[in-house]
Amino acid sequence: MGLRVLKFGGTSVGDVEKVKNVAARLAEAVDAGDEVVAVVSAMGKTTDELVGLSKSITTKPSPRELDMLLTTGEQVTTALLAMALQEMGYEAVSLTGWQAGLKTESVHGNARILDIDAKRMIRHLGEGKIVIVAGFQGLSDTEDIATLGRGGSDTTAVAIGAALKADRCEIYTDVDGVYTTDPRYVKGARKLSTISYDEMLELANLGAGVLHPRAVEFAKNFNIPLEVRSSFTNDTGTIIEEVASMEQNLVVRGLAFESNVTKITISGLPNEITTLPSLFSSLASNGINVDIIIQSTSQRNTTSISFSIETAALELTLDVLRRLEVKLPYENIFYESELAKVSIVGSGMISNPGVAAQMFEVLADHDVEIKMVSTSEIKVSTIVPEDKMIYAIETLHEQFQLDERTPVNQ
Repeated sequence: MGLRVLKFGGTSVGDVEKVKNVAARLAEAVDAGDEVVAVVSAMGKTTDELVGLSKSITTKPSPRELDMLLTTGEQVTTALLAMALQEMGYEAVSLTGWQAGLKTESVHGNARILDIDAKRMIRHLGEGKIVIVAGFQGLSDTEDIATLGRGGSDTTAVAIGAALKADRCEIYTDVDGVYTTDPRYVKGARKLSTISYDEMLELANLGAGVLHPRAVEFAKNFNIPLEVRSSFTNDTGTIIEEVASMEQNLVVRGLAFESNVTKITISGLPNEITTLPSLFSSLASNGINVDIIIQSTSQRNTTSISFSIETAALELTLDVLRRLEVKLPYENIFYESELAKVSIVGSGMISNPGVAAQMFEVLADHDVEIKMVSTSEIKVSTIVPEDKMIYAIETLHEQFQLDERTPVNQ
């Protein structure tokens, strides 16, 4: 007998029949002797519909009131799921995030979980009940409802798993596991049986949408095994766990990609110790997320800095830089859009030198120009032309023997 936390996303509870299917899956877990906590998202497109309702009232809704509105979506799912289980003869109780004891920052729209008072959940589990918790929400120290932002239900599930010392946390979604890359774009992509926390964290940060980085961080910090599974089949999924318990047969285990990238270059900046902090603190204070950064110094004792951003932030970035020119003089600003980021990830890179060189050679041989590079111990990211993005991924996927037809023991 163990304690399992199961999370079901919006597609898994998209209508009443799917809610009943989730109830049946939870009942199976209880029949197998497990204690069960379910964390659920809003049904289908409910959150988008609620946002639409707010926009029919105002173009600038109060963040507090928007959180108050959006959290009702998850509450609907919890109540319906509890009713479905009760109708099947199982004891179940639905809880909002704050009833479940989730305490968050006083930040609306993207709060972080600070603590979980799990006493109520523990009491209900002790009474033999299936506990159903609304994901994506908690209560701040000012006693206001706060939402957790993108991937908030995943994060809720893993945080609850940590608080309850669960044996496993299972993320049920519309995909059946973690793939070597997005199978919608690369036909040869195959499902991995296992992947390490660090590898999954890199892939999540690089744009792989299966799990949110916060959820993976929680799992790693508290050493909770995660499994990504399909809500619609009984097939095994992908286990995310510590690298020490995994066989490392693939040097590169996954590829990620993101489009809509812009490279900005500022030339003729003062070559002073305060240049970098002045530039990037100004960008950060305006909410501009900077990714890859390259600096070069000229013989004229000036410096040039290039960095990548999301293309959607281009106009704001240029505006910030123009206003910064009085404080931080420069000669020119250049930018190049219609770019993409292509990355390879694998903990096997640590003990296999030359992987980055192999990546660069493959891209060059296939006429894919590299604009920028960023590396870590287990990752290499390159900025390439957007129209070559999928071609680059397909080429690298084949080069590093990740194709499902390649006989590699995972």
